[in-house]
Amino acid sequence: MLLASDATVHHALNIAVGPISITGFGIAVAAAFVLGQMIASREMERRGFSADPVPDIVAATLVGFIIGAKLYYAALTHSWSSLLSRGGFVFWGGFAGSVIAGAMMIRWKKLRFWHIADVFCIGLAAGYSVGRTGCWAVGDDYGKPWPGGWLAVKFPEGAPPSTAGNMASQFGVQFTPGTDPLSVIGVYPTQLLEVFLGFLIFLAVWKLREHKHAEGWLFGVWAVYAGVERFLVEFLRAKDDRIAGVALGLSTAQLISIGILVFGLIWMRMRRDVTAAHPGIHTA
Repeated sequence: MLLASDATVHHALNIAVGPISITGFGIAVAAAFVLGQMIASREMERRGFSADPVPDIVAATLVGFIIGAKLYYAALTHSWSSLLSRGGFVFWGGFAGSVIAGAMMIRWKKLRFWHIADVFCIGLAAGYSVGRTGCWAVGDDYGKPWPGGWLAVKFPEGAPPSTAGNMASQFGVQFTPGTDPLSVIGVYPTQLLEVFLGFLIFLAVWKLREHKHAEGWLFGVWAVYAGVERFLVEFLRAKDDRIAGVALGLSTAQLISIGILVFGLIWMRMRRDVTAAHPGIHTA
């Protein structure tokens, strides 16, 4: 395999505040949830509902995201000690944790789940795009080796660094014999690709926020877009969880993406029409 000699070199973002080290990932996640709360609050009020429950629901989803993302990562890597580390977060695990924790808060406040989901998916789409900048900031979730091309990026301080040795041992990438295992490899910057595609998804659900279907329909739309986006990007990702025996060597994340996509299509069909049981998005 050829190495990308003209690749851009990336350096991780870490800010030291006294004895505390703040990572770019932490900043991005915080910004994503703040932005999501702002968008959800605005949309609740635009639809004629009180935005008072939004901060509590966002707080619950944040806690659920952290727990779910860490549990998924620990299960995926079979390293339960990683639960106590600062790194190691997986979006689909975080998404599941957010939904569970958010649903519990919604039920406690006696609100309609799909009414909240229809609103929050807009903020979720924006937050996902912003949150992926954190993966770029710390050099996580990068792609496969890119042999040449000015868009290739080297992550000497990545998580893990994109060295030939790491990519061979952790992601199963094969290099030409004699390749120095310490050489840093240029790869696809899949983090930035997801930032871009996530922003397109946000624009799409934002444009559809005034839909005439039953509340919850828009969440199904987001699920379809999110499933397709992640499924496609995974083909470029450097991954260590490809499923043997599955056509095209699909990853665990791709199988989950297919499930999310199918769920979205079914739910869009179920929430297509406004009925007495499935009200529209505005107050009466």
